[in-house]
Amino acid sequence: MADGTPGPADPRDDELHRLRERVAALERTRPPAGHHRVRAFFSALLIVIGCVLAPLSVVAAWAAQEVGDTDRYVSTVAPIAANSDVQDAVANRVTDAVMAHIDINTLLEGVAPAERPRVAAALGKLGGALEGAVRSFVHDKTRQIVASDRFQTFWVNANRKIHSAVDKALTGSGGGAIQLTDNAVQIDLAPVIEQVKADLVADGLTVAGKIPEIHTQFTVVKSDDIGKLKTGFRLLQLAGFWLPVLALVLVAAGVLLAVHRRRTLVAAALGVAFATLVLGLGLTVFRTVYLDALPASASRPAAGAVYDAMVRLMRTTIRMVVALGIVIAIGAWLTGRGRRAVLVRGFWHSGIRAVRSTADHAGLRTGPVGPWLRRHRRWILWVLVALALLSYLLWSYPTAWVVVGIVLCLLLALAIVDFLADAPDAPAVSEDPEDPEDPGGPGEPRWPGKPGNGRSADGTG
Repeated sequence: MADGTPGPADPRDDELHRLRERVAALERTRPPAGHHRVRAFFSALLIVIGCVLAPLSVVAAWAAQEVGDTDRYVSTVAPIAANSDVQDAVANRVTDAVMAHIDINTLLEGVAPAERPRVAAALGKLGGALEGAVRSFVHDKTRQIVASDRFQTFWVNANRKIHSAVDKALTGSGGGAIQLTDNAVQIDLAPVIEQVKADLVADGLTVAGKIPEIHTQFTVVKSDDIGKLKTGFRLLQLAGFWLPVLALVLVAAGVLLAVHRRRTLVAAALGVAFATLVLGLGLTVFRTVYLDALPASASRPAAGAVYDAMVRLMRTTIRMVVALGIVIAIGAWLTGRGRRAVLVRGFWHSGIRAVRSTADHAGLRTGPVGPWLRRHRRWILWVLVALALLSYLLWSYPTAWVVVGIVLCLLLALAIVDFLADAPDAPAVSEDPEDPEDPGGPGEPRWPGKPGNGRSADGTG
């Protein structure tokens, strides 16, 4: 003042002083820049290892579920018996085995010995045509058998025995009637040939009844290959459950260790999806290499059908993991505070509010339900998310469509909660002001969010 006495303190000076003290306190508690770099390094390292383990986890799960479980294996290969290419390949193999014991001289056994030379001479050049006609007849009868339920039963029983032998060879466990002989796992096709012979005799080709018992061995896998695969396969089978858990734990630890958790979660989810997608592309490339390496006498269409059946579960798991990764990445992005995420949530809530407004004009009232939902909305959202996660975990063999279906059901539940909890004349429920780029926790799920909850249009406070 004019007389030199101090005047009243300016409130703005006090506010400025408090702000300076607050900034100084934050500066003292802020971790050094080197600390952030160390966290970022180890976070990236854990996520990269988890992404590398993701495709191996899919293979390990396949080894444990498909190859390690006889019933699962049989249910996978059973439909192969109905494949026309496989039926043609089996019919050709059985026909060759039967025709190796049938020739013109055998067909003339029913002719009197004195007449055989004259009949054989009369046939002359027709001998080749007669043999071709017989082969065609035998092939047709064999094709009918392999297309019947009798072959389906034989196929299932044979593959069950094959699986027991292969499992025993690869893991040292199991058992079964099929043994390792001549350094190979083999299956005998004699039952199919005996059925063909019986049908041929019943249709008038009585000479087929004189064919001796034929044991045609079909090699499944050689023991030399088994020796190379045994250790790795056993490890994958043992890791069938723990390897996916380890990959998930590493990715989760990397996200929690990151400075910007939401952004890291988006990148980690997309990384896992991409790594698993590479495995799917590898299966497609390997299929071509595998078929090209087959000998000329092998049926490539039949081999392709068997290959597709064997890796079908793995491909289903790959599509499921890719879909799950994309869903998590989109969910993490939509619950953030970016401009576009806030805009999408704004459209969502605007649509629900418009429907609610129409319902209010029509006389719909929620009674005590609406206020109760508004009070407990945060916990209800977490419960719905937990139920969706539990549904996925309890699903025996989830597929990509299962993931999509669970997400759609979750979105429908969230829309119903938002519809019932919203009130045009009530103040909007505030959301957790947590910054998604802050190292802190994620707070309340922001989907579906409400624009204008203490924020500007661009998502800032």
